[in-house]
Amino acid sequence: MTREDFSTIFSNTTIKDISLTNRIGLAPMTRTSATPEGLATEDMAQYYTNFAKGGFSFILTEGTYTDDRYSQGYLNQPGIINDEQINAWKKVTDSVRQQGAKIFVQLMHAGALSQGNRFSSETAGPSAVKPKGEQLGFYGGSGEFAMPKEMTEEDIQGVINGFVEAAKNAKEAGFDGIEIHGANGYVLDQFLTDYTNQREDQYGGSLENRLRLPIQVIKAVREAVGADYPVGIRLSQTKVNDSDHKWAGGESDAEVIFSKIEEAGIDYIHIAEPDAAAPAFSDNGPSLVELVKKYTDTVVIANGSLGDPNAAEALLKDGKADIVTIGKAALANQDWADKVKNGKDLDDFDFQKILLPQATLKEFEVKPKIEFFGEGMTCGPDGVCE
Repeated sequence: MTREDFSTIFSNTTIKDISLTNRIGLAPMTRTSATPEGLATEDMAQYYTNFAKGGFSFILTEGTYTDDRYSQGYLNQPGIINDEQINAWKKVTDSVRQQGAKIFVQLMHAGALSQGNRFSSETAGPSAVKPKGEQLGFYGGSGEFAMPKEMTEEDIQGVINGFVEAAKNAKEAGFDGIEIHGANGYVLDQFLTDYTNQREDQYGGSLENRLRLPIQVIKAVREAVGADYPVGIRLSQTKVNDSDHKWAGGESDAEVIFSKIEEAGIDYIHIAEPDAAAPAFSDNGPSLVELVKKYTDTVVIANGSLGDPNAAEALLKDGKADIVTIGKAALANQDWADKVKNGKDLDDFDFQKILLPQATLKEFEVKPKIEFFGEGMTCGPDGVCE
């Protein structure tokens, strides 16, 4: 491989006024490696810095909880709700930015999919609908998900307030921007999804009503952080507990969702699907990233089966996306970007082989730690990664 083979990947681009030296991002991946109090650690700073050293120009953090009520999804998940957590994140952002990369925090509210919350023994979602499937063992859960309480309007306002305060805290912590987690079955996605949202008030029923909370969050966050601070959102059809889900209205739903999200004031839409290039609703037809391009003028970020640089280059070169984020392949190659740029072979991802190859560990001076790449494994047995 040579640089000339991947000229689009290594071209400059921007998100709002944030300049990126290439179009390669680190996908947000749950690590469950913070302290029990939700503090980012030295290991986490090293983890994110390694990708910046390895050529990734755009770093997205793992999902970070937004309040001390129902948002936390996993034990040892980082938060960004108080001064101590803000100060812990500053060590991460300072270290990454010293390497010339940009770092955004992903703000996440787990809702009914929470399986570990130090603030609450109950879960909450749009409706009292038990989530499909079972808790994720590689994130420390076991058995079925709990039956969530149906959120009151006060609870819903608490969700909005949490995202707003977390966004303001992100600016203070030195993040270059934020990504609102509206994908993978977490709370904003729960409100959007027809079978998890059985409400009969202004937040339920029609697609426009089910979009109301995500839109309110985006608008409130935008007002809080100002017009110049980058705000993106991650969207998906698939969920951590339902990999087969599709939007019932197909492309017509996609048109409404993407256009309304853009109108709310978003700077990019990050699509997360098992295969970013696959048709969205049938055996043929446009992918979800193509539909974002069709119905919006915003920056489009693609995630899913793009660890092969040829697949990533093709998607970008064809104008179907503006940036790609890499997950599993990045865990196997923290220097994925530099390897591709220099024509070096990539190491394969092995779900059973949790630690990075010793050569990579040595190169980046990281000591192997089982707890760092162990219980909090990012990808499920089906290969789907957040």
